[in-house]
Amino acid sequence: MLCKDVSKRFSAERVLMLASSTGGRLHFSVYEKYLNGLERAIRKLKTQSESSLLSAFRSPKGEKILEVDGTITTQPVLQHGGIANWPGRLTLTDHALYFEALRVVSYDKPKIYDLSDDLKQTVKPELTGPWGTRLFDKAVLYKSISLPEPVVIEFPELKGHTRRDYWLAIIREILYAHKFIRKFQIEGIERAEVLSKAILGILRLQAVQEVGPAVPFRSVALLMFNLCDQLPGGDLILETLARISASRELDRTNKLSAGSGMHPISALAMLSNLGVALGRSSTVPEAELLVGEIVVGDMTALERAVRESRNSFKKVELAKATIDGVKVEGLDTNLAVMKELLFPVVELGKCLIFLASWDDPLKSLVFCSVSSYVIYRGWLGYVFALVLLFNAVFIVLTRCCNQGRPIDEVKVTAPPTMNTMEQLLAVQNAISQVEELIQEGNIVLLKLRALLFSAFPQASERVAFALLLMALFLAILPCKYIFLMIFLEIFTRNSPTREPSTQRWTRRLREWWFSIPAAPVVLERTNEEKKRK
Repeated sequence: MLCKDVSKRFSAERVLMLASSTGGRLHFSVYEKYLNGLERAIRKLKTQSESSLLSAFRSPKGEKILEVDGTITTQPVLQHGGIANWPGRLTLTDHALYFEALRVVSYDKPKIYDLSDDLKQTVKPELTGPWGTRLFDKAVLYKSISLPEPVVIEFPELKGHTRRDYWLAIIREILYAHKFIRKFQIEGIERAEVLSKAILGILRLQAVQEVGPAVPFRSVALLMFNLCDQLPGGDLILETLARISASRELDRTNKLSAGSGMHPISALAMLSNLGVALGRSSTVPEAELLVGEIVVGDMTALERAVRESRNSFKKVELAKATIDGVKVEGLDTNLAVMKELLFPVVELGKCLIFLASWDDPLKSLVFCSVSSYVIYRGWLGYVFALVLLFNAVFIVLTRCCNQGRPIDEVKVTAPPTMNTMEQLLAVQNAISQVEELIQEGNIVLLKLRALLFSAFPQASERVAFALLLMALFLAILPCKYIFLMIFLEIFTRNSPTREPSTQRWTRRLREWWFSIPAAPVVLERTNEEKKRK
């Protein structure tokens, strides 16, 4: 049965989190704190939802207030816009996110960020800092097609980013729940059931936070839709849930009696029994709400999907552990590791450059002749297939020979250690080189633009004539002859017979390119001035 399976899994997940520091044994004092925290979270949900907070905006939909932050001066919430920021009150409901900017004695009209409509929303962590710098990892970025620019909401705190992670998790849970509803077109009681599951997950997360910071846990694991978005195979779990939901809706339309099977309590009925009526209706037709599926002697579809996702998750965790073990610090050290890993590719490139330079005419002549014959006969596809086949055979042979043995470690010669100032200078030099490359690229693009719009007519005529010849060659000659001509041009330009003419034509081409003017560029800074205002 669906609710029974889901409740068992999430109850076990909560117990594992609370007992992770005691080897799987849960102390009664910890569990008592969790129950008291859950009771306080439910009481807070009822009190906030029954209050007049944002009543004019949330009453038509019957939204329930799940969390409020920014009301304490020691824990403000800041909304960033350009280089300015405003403190205010942030409120999360089961449909939207509200931010009210703080004035002298009151709040402004709230800005509404709808999480229930299909607005291509994106919610992710963001870096903030003074004057637009990116220093502190304590903010959430909200982006949608209804906003001209993304909204950044910061949760300042002295240490870490626990507040930001908590708000990021609960905002995503509501967002993903509505995405699930829209994707599978869930309506009626089943829609309220989905939202109830998301609300109960947030209540459990609030209760776990009441236990204390000494209990290590992953907040995402308590939120079903957020967890399914990150788990490998989580989409299959959601598809299974949607199919079960559709089958329940079909059974309800056929008016099956409540006594035709086992019907455990649903998330919607659980909230109703706690005194929290979701939506406009205050009562839940529990007799008509068929929850779950019954399979005797076999696993349910939901259990199979969860088991497959759990197995995939274990493999992903093992892979992440190996990735964390091979990460090294420092720009120079990472470059040394990359150089060692790319050693075969670098050696192959050096070999091709050596053959193209004709320093050893005999080897270059043999390579050029064999490659030209392969291109002429149209065997390039077979050559690539042979390379792939060789790689496949190599993988199979290494698996058979090294079965059970650990993989060989990559030995890298560590570069000399650099202090902080040397690392900063290395980063500055790298940035300067990248800036020079970008400038050169922009100059090339501007010169091509000038040629395209005939800013230099004589050069543009030559380019048009060259493009015409290339178009004729492409239209008339087969592809293998074109590849053969390109290959011979590249690999024979430094041969003894062609080297003098190549140098002469290269010089003429360089002089012609340097004589082409670049298209003008005008920088406009109107958007930046508006942000400052």
